[in-house]
Amino acid sequence: MLSYLELVELANGDIVLQDSDGDEAPLVTIRFSDEAKEHMQGSGMELARIMIQAGLEAMNGVVQAEVLEEDEDDFEQDRTVH
Repeated sequence: MLSYLELVELANGDIVLQDSDGDEAPLVTIRFSDEAKEHMQGSGMELARIMIQAGLEAMNGVVQAEVLEEDEDDFEQDRTVH
């Protein structure tokens, strides 16, 4: 079954990243302080989206680096120096 992720603002002001079916606990919860909300002037959802996107991109970079490192290790093990 294909599921999608969605950002949802809850009644208490928290912003959560969850599966679109909404049956499970949120994957991420973002809670801004009252002071931060004053400075954002209503752009909390946009900031949360940017934060989630940056986190996903950073995680993608980490995973790619690990894959490259594993590939290098495999290459070095298959090589014989004479």
